[in-house]
Amino acid sequence: MCRECGCMPPHHMGPHRHPYGRHFLTKEEKIEQLESYAEELKKELAAVTERIKELKS
Repeated sequence: MCRECGCMPPHHMGPHRHPYGRHFLTKEEKIEQLESYAEELKKELAAVTERIKELKS
């Protein structure tokens, strides 16, 4: 996520490109993106936990 504006660009674009010309998000858009990011982090943590269990067995 871009710390300057809160955007979440595709990984291949780098952290500070704004493909649609927008530099600022509304409060609602920031909330939506942060919630989506939190959900992705939960999925990643679940996958890491699963992998650790596989490696231990």
